[in-house]
Amino acid sequence: MRVRLLTLALASTLGNTATGAVTNPSPPRPVAGREGRSGRLPYPVCPEEKDTPAQDPSTASHTSASSGAPSPSAAPGALMTRGLTFLFAVASGAAVGNPYWAQPLLDFIARDLHASAGSAGWLVTATQVGYAAGVLLLVPLGDVRDRRKLIPLMLLCSAVALLLCALAPSFGMLLVAITLVGVTTVSGQLLAPLAGDLAGDGDRGSVVGTVVSGMLTGILVSRTVSGLIAGAAGWRTIYVVAAAAAIVFAALLYRAIPSLPVKTPLPYSTLIASVWTVVRREHSVRWTLVLKATSFGAFTMFWTELTFLLSGPPFRFPGTGIGLFGLLGVAGALAARRAGRLHDRGLSLPATGVAWALVLTSSVLAAFAGHSVVLVVIVIVLLDIAVQAVNLLNQARVFAVSDTARSRLNTAFVTGNLLGGAIGSAAASMLWAADGWTAVTVAGTALSCFALVIWALGSRGPLIVPRAG
Repeated sequence: MRVRLLTLALASTLGNTATGAVTNPSPPRPVAGREGRSGRLPYPVCPEEKDTPAQDPSTASHTSASSGAPSPSAAPGALMTRGLTFLFAVASGAAVGNPYWAQPLLDFIARDLHASAGSAGWLVTATQVGYAAGVLLLVPLGDVRDRRKLIPLMLLCSAVALLLCALAPSFGMLLVAITLVGVTTVSGQLLAPLAGDLAGDGDRGSVVGTVVSGMLTGILVSRTVSGLIAGAAGWRTIYVVAAAAAIVFAALLYRAIPSLPVKTPLPYSTLIASVWTVVRREHSVRWTLVLKATSFGAFTMFWTELTFLLSGPPFRFPGTGIGLFGLLGVAGALAARRAGRLHDRGLSLPATGVAWALVLTSSVLAAFAGHSVVLVVIVIVLLDIAVQAVNLLNQARVFAVSDTARSRLNTAFVTGNLLGGAIGSAAASMLWAADGWTAVTVAGTALSCFALVIWALGSRGPLIVPRAG
């Protein structure tokens, strides 16, 4: 058996060398699961790529494995080492944390720049609007530009914007600068699909899970670190430190990221339009985006109203005490990494169902947590673990749709996230005004049931990622 495998590997390598291609000679590991087939190209690709669709480990068949043909997505798998994965995770966390520096500092900033508390709140809104624009307009470039140059360039642009924040002489200038921070801080969303490209089929979920875990940790740490640094050295210092970190990571990533050929040479207008083309034509993407928007909407709704719950009777926690509850989200970051391994084992869809069952459980428990800190902690941990697992499993499945359009797929994925979060935040205010914490928990339970119905129906076909024919 070993001789046969070595013979197949040697033949594959020689064949690929003769055609100028570099591939991983190891055939994809067969994983039991239902198979799907799209039968069409969902977005513009190069002519030579039309016969090499991606293969999801959760839907790979024994037939494709026994043929001895290597998966095209596994080609650069050997390039994604543990060290590079760690660097991607840390750099992504540092980049994604940039839009969140200001959240605990609004009071510091308002006093220093003689602005009202209401005006200071616009800094958070401006950052998020800028971030959404960056995701929509810049992240798709990862499919048509050399990311070894693009990602460090984005980090350097982010460093300039951060320095402008540190030097802003007025609130108006800070508002403009912090919007630019949001636009340029998209390196993490470029690194995640690049990690998917560099990883092999057998460990793509684990690698992407590690990078996503770094992002989640970066968001949590940024809120805590910014308050500590601002208290010791002023709010401007945190932006100087963040700018210096961006410059360091730009240099490290430029040296570490391997040069890859441009996957899909397209005009910019066609590139942006193709983001919506893949969503429109790939039913697995559409169904997955519905699940993701639902999970993040429920998650945002919960955290928005948790502040009101903990600050009012019977808890009456101060702002600093409420902020410490956010550190419980580390459990979710760890869950994201573990969930990636489940995807690699072909258990993406079953694990998604289990995660949604946990979301439902946490929503039911939340209804009884209005007078118990212990129950609040349990609900936070359960919800974070479940939602971040859903996030990673959905993202890994979306990345499996195409080798050549992962940056555009990530754009659609993050945009769905932002829309779900915006709807969740808006709904939270209305629900709290209607019936307080009870209304929020009822809505969370309803959303969980809705998602479980979508999952149950989608597991019969629509959520299954198309595989190579």
